Amino acid sequence: MCAQVLVAEDDPKQAELIKRYLEHDNHLVVVVHDGRAAIDEARRRQPDLVVLDVMMPKVDGLDVCRVLRAESDVPIVLLTARTTEDDVLLGLDLGADDYVTKPYSPRQLAARVRAILRRSGRGQQRERPSLEVGGLVVNEQRHEVTLDGALLDCTPAEFRLLATLAAEPGRVFTRGQLLSRAFGMDRFITERTIDVHVMNLRRKLEVDPRRPARLLTVYGVGYKLHDVTDGRGGTADAATA
Repeated sequence: MCAQVLVAEDDPKQAELIKRYLEHDNHLVVVVHDGRAAIDEARRRQPDLVVLDVMMPKVDGLDVCRVLRAESDVPIVLLTARTTEDDVLLGLDLGADDYVTKPYSPRQLAARVRAILRRSGRGQQRERPSLEVGGLVVNEQRHEVTLDGALLDCTPAEFRLLATLAAEPGRVFTRGQLLSRAFGMDRFITERTIDVHVMNLRRKLEVDPRRPARLLTVYGVGYKLHDVTDGRGGTADAATA
């Protein structure tokens, strides 16, 4: 199942954690940090499900829930530190489909999202768009990578790493960020393993792996995927990490 999920959470760390777990379930996740933005993005994107924090600036989550429910039947999961029965009933009466109290397990939240999507029948037919970066195409739906039209043979680990980089071309990822985003809780993958996967990917992506032009090292920080067609050029670096 691949659904588009809107996450409205004013705590950046919590929002990133939710995003990571939902993306691990193959969902497309958009994050906003206040209630006004949540309403605007819900109207613009028509998501398959909304995860909505109750305590948010500008417009609180309950009011957002009220507005969205008046306009659509999009499933809504409320997140809140309010735990009294009256609070729960108020959220449900306003049209929320589920109510998760803090602190909560991100795995449990992801499971509840899956259950609601199954019941609602939303998201099953939505296809993740291909990620295209300067002749490199990463198709997450078919689990394929092509470079200038030629199919590349990538291992599952290499594919996950490349998809993470291709989702935000030009962004510099630390090894720790790549570890958590691409491999989640896999304890057998280490930061050194990231370096090995990068070197193997360079052999497949680069004309000269010793002088990479696409998969670049930013020394002292991490790695980024460069669009070689953007006209600005990239700084080639050594193939060793």
